[in-house]
Amino acid sequence: MSHKPTPYSPNFPSSQGYAPPAEGGKSNESYPMNPQVGYPGPPPSLPPGAQPLPGMQHGFQPGFQPGFQPGFVPGFQPGYAQAHPGYPHPQPGYPQPQLGYSPTPIVQQPGPGQAPGGWMTIPQGLSNCPPGLEYLSLIDQLLIHQKVELLEAFVGFETNNKYTVKNAMGQKVYYAVEDNDCCTRTCCGPIRPFDMKIMDNFQNEVIHLNRPLACDSCWCPCWLQSMEVTSPPGTVIGSIEQEWSIFKPCYVIKNATGEVVLKIKGPVCTFSICGDVKFNVYSKDGETKVGKITKQWSGLAREAFTDSDYFGITFPMDLDVRIKAVLLGACFLIDFMFFEKSGNQELDRPGML
Repeated sequence: MSHKPTPYSPNFPSSQGYAPPAEGGKSNESYPMNPQVGYPGPPPSLPPGAQPLPGMQHGFQPGFQPGFQPGFVPGFQPGYAQAHPGYPHPQPGYPQPQLGYSPTPIVQQPGPGQAPGGWMTIPQGLSNCPPGLEYLSLIDQLLIHQKVELLEAFVGFETNNKYTVKNAMGQKVYYAVEDNDCCTRTCCGPIRPFDMKIMDNFQNEVIHLNRPLACDSCWCPCWLQSMEVTSPPGTVIGSIEQEWSIFKPCYVIKNATGEVVLKIKGPVCTFSICGDVKFNVYSKDGETKVGKITKQWSGLAREAFTDSDYFGITFPMDLDVRIKAVLLGACFLIDFMFFEKSGNQELDRPGML
């Protein structure tokens, strides 16, 4: 006897009121086929023995996960969507943010105006400026650090001075090297004549200083210190000349035509053991202070055993770059006259005696 298959598969238990349809398509079932809105029936679930469709999870209800609050975004921590209302949700495949995650901006970018090696980048687009002096157009302060020479510190043998010139941000601007011979350094000591080359990042000599042999005492008013500044080398842009005085060191800064532009006045006591020593820079009438050259205290060991010094120069930002270069040369002249040791012997004295 063959069994005729019924179009209805008995997947639901008859104990709950479910039964196959009657023969002939007639049914006495009064169960509503289309539930009304707000139907209080239980959430649909699979009957015993039925297999879920591909991609369907047991008990899953679209738009709702048991145990999670409304607004939950699958794949993220609870409350992420509420804590970041305007933040775009990551697409599938992105790493999941952790609890308390917030986008963190980059707080430090590479500093503008800095070349590799800690050098300052040369400004562009400047006219009527000697090549290499463009650096000075954007700064109003220079820091000069003299290199410590171990041979000079332990033996007392005088070597060529070397300096690093930096801006206020610590970026290198120039590198200065004294050009002299051993006999002159040994015999003349701090009053020795010298040439100094000031070079940029590309080892190009941009400023040249020349100090002739002269006396620095008030007993020789006709043969005082001076220095000529050229940039580019061979083209005079200014000079520094010492004025006769008894108590305070005085200098005048001149431009290329020999006209006095600035004046420098130092203190009576130039002993660096007393702390910072300031040489104030004034306008050409000697009344208005416009800057200063400061010998900074570099520590007891450095001051006692070496002549490696720290200097700072301040000047107006809008000062001509040529005069700024001349002030840099004045700093080197002051270093040799008052703070350069001879055989590690301190030669400071009151006034200009």
